Amino acid sequence: MALTIHCDIVSAEQEIFSGLVELLVAAGSEGDVGVGYGHAPLLTGLQPGPVRLKKQNGDEEVFYVSGGYLEVQPDSVTILADTALREGDMDEASAEAAKKEAEQTLQNQGEGMDYSKAAAQLAQAAAQLRTLQAIRKRAR
Repeated sequence: MALTIHCDIVSAEQEIFSGLVELLVAAGSEGDVGVGYGHAPLLTGLQPGPVRLKKQNGDEEVFYVSGGYLEVQPDSVTILADTALREGDMDEASAEAAKKEAEQTLQNQGEGMDYSKAAAQLAQAAAQLRTLQAIRKRAR
C-alpha cells in the first residue's frame, strides 16, 4: 500500500473533500505542483483550474478551484479556495457561455469597462472547461 497524506479542500461555502491521498496535483502560481507523502512544507498561490487527487484506494478525482492557496505541512495538505466545485457541480454549457461573454466584453472595450474583471472571468471559465476536459480524459 502506498504512503498517503491527509488532504482537505475547502471553499468559502463548504468543505469539498477530506481524506487520504497518495498524490495531489494543482496549478500553482509558478506552475503545476505535485504533493505526496513526505513533501517539504510549502505555501503557494493557486491559479484557477483543476486539482487532481489520487486517493488511497487508487481512484482519481478531479475538482475545480477558482484560485486560492495550497498549504503543505508534514502530515497534511490543505487547499483554501474562494470557489471549489465537484465534478457534478460543473456545467459545460454555462462555462462555455461565460467564456464567450467574457471574450465579447474584452473585444467590445467601452468606457467604464472593468478590464481586469472581464479577464478574470475569462480565465475562470477557461479553467472550468480545462477541468471538465481533464475529467472526460480520466473517464476514458
